[in-house]
Amino acid sequence: MRNGLASRGAVRLWPQVQVAAFLIAFAIAALVAAPLISFARIAAIGDAEIWAHLAAYVLPVALTQTALLLAGVAVIATIAGAGTAWLVTTFQFPGRDSLLWLLPLPLAIPTYIAAYVYVDIFDAAGPVQLLLREIFGWRTGADYWFPPVRSLGGAVLIIGFVLYPYVYLAARAMFQTQSAVFADAARSLGARPLTLARHITLPLARPALAVGLALAMLETLNDIGASEYLGVQTLTLSVFTTWLNRGSLPGAAQIAVIMLIAVTCLIALERYGRRRQNYIGAVQDAAVASRITLSGRAGWLAAGLCFIPVALGFLIPAGFLLREVIARGLLTGFDPVLIRHAATTVMLAGIATAVVLLLGIAATLPLRLKHHPAIFACVNFATLGYAVPGTVLALGLLSPLVAIDEAINWVAASFGTTGVGLVVAGSGAALVIAYAVRFLAIAIGFMQAGFARISGEFDDVARLLGAGPLTLARSVHLPMMRPALWGAALLVFVDCLKELPATLLLRPLNVETLSTYIYQFAVRGNFEEGALAALLIVAAGILPVIRIVRYADLPPARSSLR
Repeated sequence: MRNGLASRGAVRLWPQVQVAAFLIAFAIAALVAAPLISFARIAAIGDAEIWAHLAAYVLPVALTQTALLLAGVAVIATIAGAGTAWLVTTFQFPGRDSLLWLLPLPLAIPTYIAAYVYVDIFDAAGPVQLLLREIFGWRTGADYWFPPVRSLGGAVLIIGFVLYPYVYLAARAMFQTQSAVFADAARSLGARPLTLARHITLPLARPALAVGLALAMLETLNDIGASEYLGVQTLTLSVFTTWLNRGSLPGAAQIAVIMLIAVTCLIALERYGRRRQNYIGAVQDAAVASRITLSGRAGWLAAGLCFIPVALGFLIPAGFLLREVIARGLLTGFDPVLIRHAATTVMLAGIATAVVLLLGIAATLPLRLKHHPAIFACVNFATLGYAVPGTVLALGLLSPLVAIDEAINWVAASFGTTGVGLVVAGSGAALVIAYAVRFLAIAIGFMQAGFARISGEFDDVARLLGAGPLTLARSVHLPMMRPALWGAALLVFVDCLKELPATLLLRPLNVETLSTYIYQFAVRGNFEEGALAALLIVAAGILPVIRIVRYADLPPARSSLR
């Protein structure tokens, strides 16, 4: 009966809903496609004069350093993320309950802020080397050697320990939902925890590890502030310098094409890792494996291993910022202009969040009302914006935004009005559009998860009572999706606060956000003066991270291993 009712409702709604749904989904997909098509066209024009220089001197170094940075971050994020997820899921040990909340918190630290902090701590004039010189009586650089923090190795460690929570959250979610049947059977045959992890737990978690690792590597590829400050010549930084410093937009676009190839490879890696996800999920049951209680030195060792990435990724950077804010009196004697920059940041992030939520609802609601392959393809394409680094996105948006402004000026001229100038490209609207394209995937993901939790019976009853599509969405879907809406809003808002590359390139003249405000201090070599702005960004990021892990821990039964 239910299937027949749903089918009749879908057929009745087809002429109006499906056409409108396809047009909406196509328009949203076109919004994401516009910057990709734009910079591909610019790259096709080319710049023969500078391309020879780029191919000989820039690209070899950028490709090598980008590949090494991605590989190093992948190793750190996998070891720290999967290792800690396995420990807190498999064992019960001292401090575990607190570590569940602390382990994801590095997500609240932007990579560029972590880089600024660690350079201040470990550079030649930093407190660590000052203390060493005081203890051992070293006077000059020839007296001792200290690992340079401004290096590829430093970038790998700093970025890896900030981004490992992507792998941690994905791996922990998979570890918790793995069937207890496998673990209990292996334990009954005498398998130790490490053997169980090597042969069962980790192989079954490969899809989740691929997803988390792909996200961490995409964030690494998007980074510009940390890599520039640490002296790592990545592809992203090459796009930035080729465009602004060398004044070659076609050359920057050609490097951007190479970056997109790298992004495509990362997405292909993630899809390859998830190729058997449905099969794995089908054999699981609801039972969750019991945790093994560790006591004595084993318990404290597990706690220490989990505490290391928390300290390196969150506690040290956040503690340093708080110390600088207090020591420099930035709370009482802060720069009044910071209020304006903070208000600008909140306004832009708030508007962008509202736009992203509306686009996310508009993209996913048509699939709820009428599932069709064309609509599904458009919605999937709309999620690709998150995979495009901010520098590349800004480059691709430049031409479409200028074209919009030219159209506005043409319309104004046709009514006898003088040109109105750069209405979109020269205003905050450019940043809002960039944020919307880049973070739309987050809203779509949350909306799809929210819709999946709403039974189709509610739709059937509403249609039976004569509710149209808009009434159904307003009265049934949106009220029941409030948690998903809030989750998406928090994450998008914080990501907009932290976004640096696109903001640097597209912000209007004489307009600063908190991220660019911090960047200006770092470029001048006095990052500490921007510590309050950095702490505001970190504080804003903590709430969404806590929300993510709030309901993450399942309570399995406990066993003991002494």
